[in-house]
Amino acid sequence: MTAEDSAFAVLGVLGDSVRRRVYRHVAATPGEVGRDAVAEAVGISRSLAAFHLDKLVEARLLAVSFRRLSGRTGPGAGRPAKVYRRAEGEHAVSVPPRSYDAAGRLLAEAVENAGLDRELQAAAQAAGAAHPDAAAGDLVEVLRARGYQPFWDGETLRLHNCPFRALAEEFPALICGMNLALLKGLALEQWSPTMDPCPGGCCVALSKNKDH
Repeated sequence: MTAEDSAFAVLGVLGDSVRRRVYRHVAATPGEVGRDAVAEAVGISRSLAAFHLDKLVEARLLAVSFRRLSGRTGPGAGRPAKVYRRAEGEHAVSVPPRSYDAAGRLLAEAVENAGLDRELQAAAQAAGAAHPDAAAGDLVEVLRARGYQPFWDGETLRLHNCPFRALAEEFPALICGMNLALLKGLALEQWSPTMDPCPGGCCVALSKNKDH
């Protein structure tokens, strides 16, 4: 099986609408989540949630581990339960085949070698501010639509997913700086984005300005 065939097979697992909802819930949840919580969030039975969760694990879209959800230990604490989290890695397929990732790497390398970090950040911030969804008012929904998977950590808005992860791993300073500038543009004056990495997620966190 080719890499493309493998990607088709993995993504085909998400063809079921209920399974997509299960995956989206687990993928957007920081940390691990159990079957009961998934069933309640998606509105299905525990047995159906377990079925879809295990299918997603088989496809390597989710990872599984075991722990006691009650927090108790010792005799009478019960057996550890299965808990699920978003798997590492990513899966992508294009029909017909495209290679935007290769172009992205070449462009990033050229910008970094030319020392054009500030120019890239200025362009990213302007693009964020000029985009129609920047003035939508609900930044959380804007970020969710862009794939950042935002969640609240106290009064801080953290981002569970980095949409630029592959490039950020190869060109961290360049891409993280671009990302911060882009989010500054999207946030306008109502939010303050700062570099504050979320484990396994995005390098930027946001806090709402008190005067807004």
